[in-house]
Amino acid sequence: MMGFEPRVPRLLWLLSSVAFVVPAVAQTPPAATPGTALELPSVEVQSQAERALDQVRGFVANTEITGTKTDTPLIENPQSISVVPRDQIDARQAQTLGEALRYNAGVRTEVFGPDTRTDWLQIRGFDAQDNGIFLNGLRYNAGFAGSVYETYGLERYEILRGPASVLYGQIAPGGLINQVSRRPTQTPQGEVRLSAGSFDRLQAQGYSSGPLTANGVWSYSLTGLVRDSRTQVDSTRDDRYFIAPALTWRPTDNTRVTLLPYYQHDRTSGGQFLPYVGTVVPTPFGRISRDRFTGERAFDRYERDQWGIGYEIEHRFDSVWSVQQNFRYSHTGIDWRQVYGGGLTADQRSLNRFNYLADIDVDTVQVDNQVQARFSTGPLQHTVLAGFDYSRVNLRNTQFFNFAPSLDLFTPSYGSPLPALTTPFLNTRQTTSQYGLYAQDQIRFDRFLLTGSIRHDWVPSTLENRVAGTRTSQDDSALTGRVGLIYLAANGLAPYASYARSFQPQIGVNASAAPFDPLEGEQYEVGIKYQPPGINSFIQLSAFHLTQRNTLITDPNNTFFQAALGEIRVRGLELEGTASLTEGLSLVGNLTYLDPEITRGEPGQVGNRPPGVAKFTAGLYGDYTFREGSGPLSSLGLGLGVRYLGNTSASATSRAVVPSTTLFDAAVRYDLGQLTTSLKGFQAALNVSNLADTRYVGRCSSETACFYGTRRTVIGSLVYRW
Repeated sequence: MMGFEPRVPRLLWLLSSVAFVVPAVAQTPPAATPGTALELPSVEVQSQAERALDQVRGFVANTEITGTKTDTPLIENPQSISVVPRDQIDARQAQTLGEALRYNAGVRTEVFGPDTRTDWLQIRGFDAQDNGIFLNGLRYNAGFAGSVYETYGLERYEILRGPASVLYGQIAPGGLINQVSRRPTQTPQGEVRLSAGSFDRLQAQGYSSGPLTANGVWSYSLTGLVRDSRTQVDSTRDDRYFIAPALTWRPTDNTRVTLLPYYQHDRTSGGQFLPYVGTVVPTPFGRISRDRFTGERAFDRYERDQWGIGYEIEHRFDSVWSVQQNFRYSHTGIDWRQVYGGGLTADQRSLNRFNYLADIDVDTVQVDNQVQARFSTGPLQHTVLAGFDYSRVNLRNTQFFNFAPSLDLFTPSYGSPLPALTTPFLNTRQTTSQYGLYAQDQIRFDRFLLTGSIRHDWVPSTLENRVAGTRTSQDDSALTGRVGLIYLAANGLAPYASYARSFQPQIGVNASAAPFDPLEGEQYEVGIKYQPPGINSFIQLSAFHLTQRNTLITDPNNTFFQAALGEIRVRGLELEGTASLTEGLSLVGNLTYLDPEITRGEPGQVGNRPPGVAKFTAGLYGDYTFREGSGPLSSLGLGLGVRYLGNTSASATSRAVVPSTTLFDAAVRYDLGQLTTSLKGFQAALNVSNLADTRYVGRCSSETACFYGTRRTVIGSLVYRW
């Protein structure tokens, strides 16, 4: 960090950047003369119908890139992984990451309701929003300063469950979400979509892609969106401007350079912090309205600007060697002002409130350099990946706080004078770097596939506290790994077993002024994947034992400090399946059972569930399209889904429980070209989530901070595609 940068990793980064950029944009060199260098055994080249970055038609993808950083069939990864492609997102008109992943196993989204600031989610019981959201293989979110990437700008989501530090460095043990953006295509295509819906939503969006030159050397894509909308809470907005052009240059069949810039502006508001009494259970005056705004209209706002410029360079030298470099520089700026709730007063109808302001800027630079080799040694076929990645995050975080007048939740009156916010209670400058060296080998022998990976990370950080006038430095490092074995049977069954570790640094010091030990994750996983021959489907069943150590708790010997002594264990079973059947029926469904437990913690916590973690979740969504020749029903599409969200606890010590709920979703769409040829390419679509407008609480992070779940939401669209 500032004042501390390990010289060896920095030198490696500089050398590797030069080494990878230069050959990647060059022509393929002539083959080396035999005998002048080490000769590798002959390579067996296997055709692959789908690349992980290709467009997918239908609900089912066959290949992923997140779990191995190589194009790998889903059935060959010895760890649970899922892909949610564009067609599946469009079928439900999902507007956010949370909506797109509602039907995936092990993932609980929208845990704090329809919060437009951040994609709050858990994977296998662990919060993943802070550092578990990636964009094109590079970290996207930066902790407290939440960044949200527009879903319409994505081609797919990939979900990797379990520890992933061996490829991505510091990360929570539950897993990660990789967002894959739209890329230029060789086939001209596009759409324009006009939408309107609940809470005065008006939205226009469009996408266009194709070659720029006749020979396909240059191609482009352009995605844009404009939204003007309110939300289910009075006096709050969900406005957005988004644009993401992309340009690809293919000078040869072996070289590809893609530029991936984006810009996004959001205007919204923070979530409504409501009490447990009044939401989950009634007060003597009833329950608080779901549209209740608890802030001040003249003060509350949340404005965010996000932009980034990145590129991907790929070059294949021959049938064995290839290199790739991914780079992105990004910026997020947030202006957040909110009056928020802090629990009921003694009269059981008024809300204590606080006045809050945050001014946040985050600048991030990341680069991931990779060398890949595919070759055989006797009966063993290898896909070897070696890489070095680097990232640097500069966070400027200034926050103000004061008390505010209370608000009657049942007959609110706004406009009370707010106390001035003049002196920050938090004013920090934090710089965190990550240097990671990693290697992986996917070894195939007959029908067995062994995947082994190892990585070493160096994570220096510096925190300047301008309120206290202090400056502290911290230097974390970790060795992580993964090993997994899978058997690929001829009938499409693939049993597997794997072991993986993760780590995540924690900023701060204990009572001895020593830095906190990093969070450490360890997972044992067994399962079976099934891809029946001749049927476009993929099913996976997994069982896992996942442990997170060094969780921060109050120091039992000095209650004024924290200590990295806690431990959380989650055991679980996950079943997930997707299918696109020839009869026009597509299905996606999941069943998740978690057994979460605090195994080491503060008094009263041990043996309890961590707050906000459900034991059971399940969902099933079916989509049916009538085939041509079905008369007036030709090209009519119908969708129906049901989701079960299990109960959660409101805290680690109390018996307060947030009840379970069951929600229904529905969809209908029609190809208007069936009515007249003049409407060819036009489609009308209508989607409804939470069909019955069921009242439920998404989560309580404490008994003074509960958040209503998403109300019934209707979106109607007119789409023109070419």
